[in-house]
Amino acid sequence: MSKIPSPCIDVCKFKRDGHCIGCSMTKQQKSAFKALEKDAHREAFVELVVAQQAVMGRYTHWREAFEKKCRKKKVALKVLDGGKAA
Repeated sequence: MSKIPSPCIDVCKFKRDGHCIGCSMTKQQKSAFKALEKDAHREAFVELVVAQQAVMGRYTHWREAFEKKCRKKKVALKVLDGGKAA
């Protein structure tokens, strides 16, 4: 199985109080994700991003783009299927 991809969907415009308009992550969160090595930690981080987006709103476009990225890498995430991360 491939490594879980970053929640970043390659928009990278930090216009919402330091949060990216594409994925909701801050620059610090993007750096933190890159440092994660275990898939369980990476999936939990994606769950955090999903929760953050729910609170912030206006991120409905992200899910489709991220699911496409995951399919391309042949990665299935519980959090995208309505479940909780590992």
